[in-house]
Amino acid sequence: MFLAKVIGTLVATTKHEALTGVKLLIVQPVNEQLQPNAEPVVAVDGTHMAGPGEIVYCIASREGSLVLENWFTPVDHGILGIVDEIVVVVDRREVQTLSHGRPTTPDKEQPC
Repeated sequence: MFLAKVIGTLVATTKHEALTGVKLLIVQPVNEQLQPNAEPVVAVDGTHMAGPGEIVYCIASREGSLVLENWFTPVDHGILGIVDEIVVVVDRREVQTLSHGRPTTPDKEQPC
């Protein structure tokens, strides 16, 4: 599983019949600071709600098709969900929170 930012959409007039009506999105894999860490890939949108600018979590390889109704669909990447917030513990006293890709200040220190 990996984090990614949706950076575009893909329109295909000819595709496998199991992909009819399925949204194809271009996603940029990112690290926990939301910095790009791999080449962009095409992913099927299992949420039916993701769009450009969203931070999503994805699954790759054969499991990518598990986000679809028909599991035997030839896809390599699938979007499992849309990220609301990321909390990264930098050390035992410091917490970095990202909400929709923007740093925020936590209301109180969170336990480790």
